[in-house]
Amino acid sequence: MGEKGKGWSLGLAALLGPAAFWLGVFFLLPLLLILAYSFGTSGIYGGLTLGFNPSNYLKVFDPLYLEITVRTLVIAFINTLLCLALGYPLAYFIALRGGRWKTALLILVMVPFWTSLLIRAYAWVVILGGNGIANRTLQFLGITDGPISLIFTPQAVLMGMVYSYLPFMILPLYATLERFDTSLKEAAHDLGAGRWHAFWRVTFPLSMPGVIAGSILVFIPSAGEFVIPNLLGGSQTVLLGNLIQQQFLNARDWAFGSALAVMLAVLLLGAIMFYVRRIGTEKLGGV
Repeated sequence: MGEKGKGWSLGLAALLGPAAFWLGVFFLLPLLLILAYSFGTSGIYGGLTLGFNPSNYLKVFDPLYLEITVRTLVIAFINTLLCLALGYPLAYFIALRGGRWKTALLILVMVPFWTSLLIRAYAWVVILGGNGIANRTLQFLGITDGPISLIFTPQAVLMGMVYSYLPFMILPLYATLERFDTSLKEAAHDLGAGRWHAFWRVTFPLSMPGVIAGSILVFIPSAGEFVIPNLLGGSQTVLLGNLIQQQFLNARDWAFGSALAVMLAVLLLGAIMFYVRRIGTEKLGGV
């Protein structure tokens, strides 16, 4: 029995070893480097001196950077809500009403992944530009007399984010709803529950694992996004991702950029833990 247990442990180590090595070298080590850099001191002309300099974190509480932080979290939260509001009905339809079209509909959901995020963001620049498709359509319909400012606004950033991250919400919801036992909904109807009452009391609570997974998959990259705000928001909608990019590439202040990155990671981890423990657990417990 001892030999069997030893052999099983060696086999498990052989299976997990490559994954552990990969995560250690390409995930944990970079995080530790960023953490070490965040306490360093940046030189006037670039460069970094390691040490213990907590002023980088104190600088984060400057009103300008706090405003950018709040804006980032608000936009990420609104984007998550919009993706949930748009993605849930579509995932519900594909899972429970799709029939023989399920595969085709899922492929259509995943089609945006076949092109680069950068190309998709530039497509929205063409659509929302002063002489773009959206402005031409509004003028053709007589809604506006001339081009209006649709790009370089928070609304443009949200449109680009919703388009880019909507599949991340739909796919987890579909995976959960596809396993839904419809007999539970039928039982609720037999007990006198109406269509909406049965949905809110049976279907939606049972789909909470998909809601939580989709919300996390959308909220995390939205909070760290910098490509879409850079192209669609311009200087009017700077988010934390843009600020971190500027500190590393333009200002050459790696220490402060690292402190911002650590702060963003801590904020996201705290938000996710709160969401899962307070909202997700209560919903799942109330089923």
